[in-house]
Amino acid sequence: MFAEERHKKILKLIEQEASAKVARLSKEFNVSESTIRRDLKSLEEEGLIKRTHGGAVANGHTKFEPSFSEKENKYLKEKERIGKVAADLVNDGDTIILDAGTTTTQIAKNLFNKSELTVITNGVNIAIELVQNDEVDVLLIGGSLKQKTLALVGPVAQQAIKRFKVDKTFVGVNGITVKDGLTTPDIEEAEIKRMMINSAKEVTVVADHSKFGEVTFTSICSINKINRIITDKEISNRVLDEYKRLDMEVNLA
Repeated sequence: MFAEERHKKILKLIEQEASAKVARLSKEFNVSESTIRRDLKSLEEEGLIKRTHGGAVANGHTKFEPSFSEKENKYLKEKERIGKVAADLVNDGDTIILDAGTTTTQIAKNLFNKSELTVITNGVNIAIELVQNDEVDVLLIGGSLKQKTLALVGPVAQQAIKRFKVDKTFVGVNGITVKDGLTTPDIEEAEIKRMMINSAKEVTVVADHSKFGEVTFTSICSINKINRIITDKEISNRVLDEYKRLDMEVNLA
């Protein structure tokens, strides 16, 4: 088994069980404990887990996931402004990925004036929104439908995303901190988001101010994997300064 494949399986096991010991992982994957320690070090450096004495724990604290309808109208004005700012970053002829979510839905609603655009998405409602525009080529990936979030996930979705290399990815999150990076409650959605991020030349996180300082169950990636954050003007100056110190581009809507 190659290291990359082993890393994915270790991460999945830790996320499912919240923690794992080095000795157990060594037996599970039939490699030495020193190899497992190197694997855990690599995963921690990517912001995906936290190492502990003798093992590692999942890089998140809660699995609660509100439904799409519950989130849709929460901070709606802020999300609408974020969607407009994000859409302004999209150029005619771009190939982009729009992650499923209520904030990314607002981006889709603001792409009506773009031409020769290709949009790949795992959001069913986003595809329905965009299909009304003759200038947008919409690719809705397959997969298992998450009833709560209207997101397509799972092995079929993962295989689809692997095929694409795009100009820009816009991804939503449930939590974002400098220390823990981007997080979401669902393991399968985290994997799709991670793959979307890896498929793009440029990655923008869209998140209203309530997501900052939150850490949820599953890590998506560390902050250094993204290029830009778009949020609303309600974000505190203290939090904003944290990202400015990292030379992170933060656009306020």
